[in-house]
Amino acid sequence: MPSCPECENELDIEIDEVEEGDVVACEECGTEFEVVGVEPLELARIEEEFEEEEDLYNNEDEEEE
Repeated sequence: MPSCPECENELDIEIDEVEEGDVVACEECGTEFEVVGVEPLELARIEEEFEEEEDLYNNEDEEEE
């Protein structure tokens, strides 16, 4: 069973059931990963850009008021 690159917790995913582009999350730390390779399993952390951009826009709206 693969482990989370962030916290080393075992990820509850079946290697033979995931495909490239799937998103998996660690139940322990909550980090989300995209499957970028299946043989061998390769995960890439999904950055939280959207949340940061949303916060930036919300702060700009508050300053204008």
